[in-house]
Amino acid sequence: MLACPNTSSPWPQRQPALASARQAVVAAGAAAARGKRRGADAGEGADPAAEAAELVRFFLRKTSGGKERLVAVLDRHVKVVRTEHCFLLFEELGRRDGWVQCLEIFRWMQKQRWYVADNGIYSKLISVMGRKGQIRMAMWLFSQMRNSGCKPDTSVYNALIGAHLHSRDKSKALVKALGYFDKMKGIERCQPNIVTYNILLRACARASDTKQVDILFKDLDESPVSPDIYTYNGVIDGYGKNGMIKEMESVLVRMKSKQCRPDVITFNILIDSYGRKQTFDKMEQVFKSLLRSKEKPTHPTFNSMITNYGKARLREKAESVLEKMEELGFKPNYVTQECLITLYAYCDCVSKAQQIFDELVSSQSTVPLSSLNSMLDAYCMNRLPMEADRLLDTAIEKGVVPNASTYKLLYKAYTRANDKMLVQKLLQRMNKQGIVPNKKFFLDALEAFGNSVNKPRRVRASNAATEPSIDSASNSEMASSRKTKLSFSEAVDGFTRILPNSNSASKADAGSEINSETATSDEPELSFSQVAS
Repeated sequence: MLACPNTSSPWPQRQPALASARQAVVAAGAAAARGKRRGADAGEGADPAAEAAELVRFFLRKTSGGKERLVAVLDRHVKVVRTEHCFLLFEELGRRDGWVQCLEIFRWMQKQRWYVADNGIYSKLISVMGRKGQIRMAMWLFSQMRNSGCKPDTSVYNALIGAHLHSRDKSKALVKALGYFDKMKGIERCQPNIVTYNILLRACARASDTKQVDILFKDLDESPVSPDIYTYNGVIDGYGKNGMIKEMESVLVRMKSKQCRPDVITFNILIDSYGRKQTFDKMEQVFKSLLRSKEKPTHPTFNSMITNYGKARLREKAESVLEKMEELGFKPNYVTQECLITLYAYCDCVSKAQQIFDELVSSQSTVPLSSLNSMLDAYCMNRLPMEADRLLDTAIEKGVVPNASTYKLLYKAYTRANDKMLVQKLLQRMNKQGIVPNKKFFLDALEAFGNSVNKPRRVRASNAATEPSIDSASNSEMASSRKTKLSFSEAVDGFTRILPNSNSASKADAGSEINSETATSDEPELSFSQVAS
């Protein structure tokens, strides 16, 4: 099986097709040439938006893999680049964690003759900075906008509110966001619109601040702005993720009183929320209502039901959802397969999870990292650390690059298994890749270590249907008998050897989720004495 590295079945090759690469370059060159001729024959039958998007893709391909700096590419094509191209670049780089490149392009724009300060550019940049947790940069751009002569409008304040709500201190961020909201109401050109209310209502629901949600709804009812489906979906989702079912249902009543018809996203949120609380009777009732309505279910509908049934170890129910999915003409995608891996991991059917993973690997041109993490988590959940380690070895050999989430779930599993050799091997990999654990990573791992000391190992069922395989199970048991146990001081020492210093902090790769909870180079460092205390 592909889930086990001892097999001979090949993983999907990562070599791109030469013909398709050449075609992409030719198409991009043609787009660039059309851009140069835009003054002469820009016109006839051509779609300017499509041409702009193609030109932006051409620029990004030129810089992929660190081949060339984006600003240098823009310099060479300065005659055809305009504001709309830069705007598209901001959107794409924002999705790729390229906020530094966004700032470089912004500086480059300001030097061009055609540049005119515009609120749209500033609001887009503020949004990108906020999503990447760069609140200071967002505030700096806000001040730069004022210095350039632009007057902030509703869209700029909406971007600023959204940026603050992405910060880590959610309670403090919400206070600031509501402060900007009050300020907007006092400026005629900055009156809150429905987007403003939607952002704030969703944030308050996620913060479980029911009182503030009621205040905002009352304010919305008294304003000339009318709520839309996104308003209610945001609040329902916020309450649902917090398990606040009664509050969620009260919003549904409000939604019905305003004669706002639910869409498929509403149904999916309700299905997931009831499933998380394992209120399966209501979840099934909502699913039946969805099938009777004019809306059609989507992949997330079935994926959510499979996952939630799996976490409750209701294997037959989850498999019946898969059958219903195929009956309605839906082909399971890779996310569905990941949900099935999770299902069988919870039901102690690791061999079945391996089978699903093998099918996923053979059907994909490249293996998604989330799929690898699902299979690794299945091994770790069933106390098979040696199988997880071998799968990681195979994945790395095939070119899959683990991220901080991968290392976090493995470290917790290895410390729970008291396996010193696997912990040291994992730390060396993290150090080599430049991923530096932060405080949360450290404390979660120590918590797992403490649980492994205090709790007895869970006895696995001897049923052959629930075992991964005879070979893998016996290998795991033999390995566990030979492994060197990990003491508390050794667990602490392992971290102190890779805590960031002035050199290692600079190694952190931008692609290794620097701004995520599990791996950041800007988190406070922990000394040995702090950890021991």
